[in-house]
Amino acid sequence: VQLVESGGDLVQPGESLRLSCAASGFDFNAVGMRWFRQAPGKERELVAYISNTGRGTVYGDSVKGRFTISRDNDKATVALQMSSLKPEDTAVYYCNTLIADKNYWGLGTQVTVSS
Repeated sequence: VQLVESGGDLVQPGESLRLSCAASGFDFNAVGMRWFRQAPGKERELVAYISNTGRGTVYGDSVKGRFTISRDNDKATVALQMSSLKPEDTAVYYCNTLIADKNYWGLGTQVTVSS
């Protein structure tokens, strides 16, 4: 299983950013996918979840209405579109999936929101 995140950057408050996760080594169409984030000194938190078909999504309270998760099962990728970014969105963002009760993680991509 391999998960590779990309798209992190330094942006100003109010701007948008799109993260992507490329998945390989497993049946991507069969599993849900998640984005987590972890800010310095804080616990890792769930940002968004998308079901294997893409028809079901769940968002953390802090990002509802601003972030959108999507997936392309043909390309085995999952994206996180982030808008109206705030300084408190600054964190390392991780792609995640759960397969046979085991969590798999990417290495993460840094998002910094600062003026």
